[in-house]
Amino acid sequence: MDLILSKIGELALPQNKIWEIKRTKNASLFVKNGKVIALGTNEQALEQVKNALPNSWENFLTNTKKIDCSGKTVTPGLVDPHTHSVFGATRQHEFKMRCEGKTYTEIAQNGGGIRYSVRKLRSLSEEELVNFTLPFLDKFFELGTTTVEVKSGYGLTLNDEIKMLKTIQTLQKLHKLTLIPTFLGAHEIPDEFRENREGYVDLLTKEMIPKVADEKLAEFCDIFTETGVYTVEESEKILTVAKNYGLKIKMHVEELSHVGGAELAGKLGAVSADHLEFVSQSGIEAMKKSGTVPVLLPGTALFLGIKHLPPARKMIDEGLPVALGTDFNPGSSMTQSLPLMMTLACTQMKMLPEESFYATTVNASKSLAREKPGILEIGSDADFVVWDSPDLDFIVYYFGGNLVNKTFKNGELVYEK
Repeated sequence: MDLILSKIGELALPQNKIWEIKRTKNASLFVKNGKVIALGTNEQALEQVKNALPNSWENFLTNTKKIDCSGKTVTPGLVDPHTHSVFGATRQHEFKMRCEGKTYTEIAQNGGGIRYSVRKLRSLSEEELVNFTLPFLDKFFELGTTTVEVKSGYGLTLNDEIKMLKTIQTLQKLHKLTLIPTFLGAHEIPDEFRENREGYVDLLTKEMIPKVADEKLAEFCDIFTETGVYTVEESEKILTVAKNYGLKIKMHVEELSHVGGAELAGKLGAVSADHLEFVSQSGIEAMKKSGTVPVLLPGTALFLGIKHLPPARKMIDEGLPVALGTDFNPGSSMTQSLPLMMTLACTQMKMLPEESFYATTVNASKSLAREKPGILEIGSDADFVVWDSPDLDFIVYYFGGNLVNKTFKNGELVYEK
């Protein structure tokens, strides 16, 4: 797809130097064959086009579709590094129970929570899961997200976990959104193993992980290291096997209590450690030493009413590349809005607007072991968003609505207001 975006009110481009964002007024962006060939001020972009297309630039300027972006902001497509987007059933009945006073933990202990989702997902076919999930993928584009990590973890048997991961594969063939698969068989202890934890750990390490790795169904292996779920010792055993099979490591840690999960993430060289509401100083130091990216999920704290928030400001000031995600899932964060996560990160966790945007682009990509997406530069995929916003700050400042005017994936229009 070829495009010319002209008269851009503000072109906001995250740079490779951490937290740096180049903001250009009255800018242009040129796309050819789904790739960026020029961007910057009108004058800079024109010179770049001439260099990129020395024999055909005049024809390109004359015959290419043009989009007037006066008064609008253009940014790279957003990257969501932590979602549970395949789940098969919503849980609004549990939301009502929480409003009536029950805690998330109480609901889970009585067979709700993740275990409810497991029972529902096991009853569905891959085709039913695909059909249930597709509309949610469209919603990501509508909210400016063009790349999404997706976890399994609602199957908790060999066949059902494989079914989830194959559903993600099928969705990727059917939808233009980039999906990055993560195996989360260690999301909970399933009902049938409640009295035999060791038996389920054996199933994970001896059957599930080998099959997932051999069939290349996931890029990462994740685990829920938390009081009442997986201990640090169990987590180390499971994740060590996953590493030996070539899977990269992500971890849910320190969400509801401090158990030393961030320290283990650092020890194992995890790509990311996610949640971190109760992270300790030693956990912060371990992540910094290992290069582990902290992924913060403010929507979960908001939805569950958690008052103890992750120390985002402290982590940033100590040099950690904080990323933000939605944690989109039916139980603890029923939202797909990264702009809302930016606002919450600023109002609740003392991040600055530019930091929150950098955290949903470059740092989010880093938490997925990638340098791109999240960057727009010459030669990159043309994944970008046109916002009904005068500048980047307004995107973070405005909440409760949707400012996305258009979303493009590889130069193709995939959402328009």
